[in-house]
Amino acid sequence: MNIQQAKQEIKNTLCAYLAKDEMGNYLLSSIQQRPLLLMGPPGVGKTQIMRQVAQEVGVGLVSYTITHHTRQSAVGLPMISQKTYDEKQFSVTEYTMSEIIASVYETMQQTGLQEGILFIDEINCVSETLAPTMLQFLQCKTFGNQSVPKGWLIVAAGNPPEYNKSVHEFDVVTLDRLRRIDIQPDLAVWKQYARTAKVHPAILTYLELHPEYFYRITQDVDGMQFVTARGWEDLSALLLIYQQMQIEVEEGLIAQYLQHPEIAADFAAYLSLYYKYGNDYGIEDILTGKPAPSSYAQAQAAGFDERLSLTGLLLAGLETRFSAAMQADTLADDCFEIIKSFKASLSGESTDFTAKFEFYLQQKQQEMEQKKTAELLSAKQERQYLRCLKWLEQASLALSQNNPTDEESALNVLRQKFAVLKEDRAEKFEAAAFALESAFTFLENAFDAGQELLMFVTELGMGTDSAVFLAQSPCERYHHYTNTLLVNGASARILQEIAADKARR
Repeated sequence: MNIQQAKQEIKNTLCAYLAKDEMGNYLLSSIQQRPLLLMGPPGVGKTQIMRQVAQEVGVGLVSYTITHHTRQSAVGLPMISQKTYDEKQFSVTEYTMSEIIASVYETMQQTGLQEGILFIDEINCVSETLAPTMLQFLQCKTFGNQSVPKGWLIVAAGNPPEYNKSVHEFDVVTLDRLRRIDIQPDLAVWKQYARTAKVHPAILTYLELHPEYFYRITQDVDGMQFVTARGWEDLSALLLIYQQMQIEVEEGLIAQYLQHPEIAADFAAYLSLYYKYGNDYGIEDILTGKPAPSSYAQAQAAGFDERLSLTGLLLAGLETRFSAAMQADTLADDCFEIIKSFKASLSGESTDFTAKFEFYLQQKQQEMEQKKTAELLSAKQERQYLRCLKWLEQASLALSQNNPTDEESALNVLRQKFAVLKEDRAEKFEAAAFALESAFTFLENAFDAGQELLMFVTELGMGTDSAVFLAQSPCERYHHYTNTLLVNGASARILQEIAADKARR
């Protein structure tokens, strides 16, 4: 199955294992709660989906790469204790608590989450001395003489032997106590994730042109050559920073992430062209409604690759604006709810309004820290919290400077601060809407209702921020093309044209 299907299977399993009866007992006994074993090639996203599942379900996560451990850290150190049997004293060997089991209890204590996922990666690559311990762990859910706490789903992950010479095969006895899930790379599924993760648009466009380069592992006389989903994502993160700092990207740098010489060289050449197209067409001029007359002629004369890149560049420019609009929208909503709560807490009597409002600031800070400790915050959500905290600090400072003596005066101070948020939100929505109309105008004049518009409309509907923006700020042309290109038979015809263009390249 693909990674998205595996993620849903893990979520379903977790919910089923944590289901309880009316007395609070788990419906499935510990023995029936079989550990999951994820098997798939490296870099396909096994570790990433564990974080996503834990965040979405709201449970704890303890993650270990078992190859970094020795038998002592996994099992614990031997210790001698005294036991009495038949009124006789005996020295008995026991073990200190396993570092891994201790981490589960520490997570429960720090986060307050009593249920979660214990994820053990590279489980079939352990040393010979640790292999029996791992088999015991999977079969009995114990390390040494300590058990994994109830309410914790065990998920192990490993690579098939063709990808790692250190792999040990599991015996039938062990496999019969597991639920094995085999995962294969899937570009379409990864692209859904990549849009949310804000992967560099040049990578998305390139993989649209060369889907066969998304995931490749080959062995030849020069050794192992490979490109993985992890490689593309990590490369994306660096490209975005280099782009912001205006640092030139060399092929050698790309080859450090895409460790396949042919693919690294090809993508490096494409990336140079991608940036060149951005300059040649003047993407920002197009999105601000001022395209150069020459850009239409260049677009009409362009080949398939260049047209697809141009469409991707327009989408990337729009996505920046959609993202800014949705951030402003979320910030305004969050702050409005806080002002409502603050107003409801007032009794009409004179009070220290600054100190009272700071309670909501502290409450928001504590909420963020608790979720951050429990690893229930994505990077995007953490940034949302930080933006909200910054506004709350500014609002608290304004209250302190104005020192209101009555309820209405205090609320007026907050209303004035909130008005700035509303204005910023309106400006960002207006800018995004205008840029979207400008992009449609350019594409219509350059390509009519062809395959470029189909790709453009399709990607708009699939983008995380663009889809939400369009739901809140409807665009007539988007809905028009959605109906004419996607709903009617025109989509099938245009998709055939795209396939034919690819075949001719």
